[in-house]
Amino acid sequence: MAIRKVRELGDEVLRKRCKEVPKMTIRNKILINDMLDTMYEEGGVGLAAPQVGILKQIVVIDIGDGPIVLINPKIVEESGEQTGDEGCLSVPGKAGTVTRPYYVKVRAQNEDMEEIEIEGEELLARAICHEVDHLEGRMYVELVEGELHDVEYGEEE
Repeated sequence: MAIRKVRELGDEVLRKRCKEVPKMTIRNKILINDMLDTMYEEGGVGLAAPQVGILKQIVVIDIGDGPIVLINPKIVEESGEQTGDEGCLSVPGKAGTVTRPYYVKVRAQNEDMEEIEIEGEELLARAICHEVDHLEGRMYVELVEGELHDVEYGEEE
């Protein structure tokens, strides 16, 4: 397991669409473990593979309830609305106000490539939407209402 370099806003890899993961390989397992290590080391609640320079549909999230691994995630349901501060490890030291769904349901595969469905509200819904956007080459800065503002380390999502 290793800490990987987080790509920052301006890096072209963050604007590219990711490819589906057809099967679990040793390299993908290593990537997932490295992504979790990197997310924890950087103090984030989510990390998508393109943020470490890999164009694969893999996301890791931990809002404090333990790690969630989503492979090939697709949001299949969303409802409600929440507006709040959002940050990103790829935009260090900044945050901005973003409106996201209050509730989402996502279908994906887990690390064993088994089909799973996860439902989330509030922070988990926000994190799922944020990370799935990364897989499509979208970043939260495109959704910010108003201006980005400075944040202290550890406040970013």
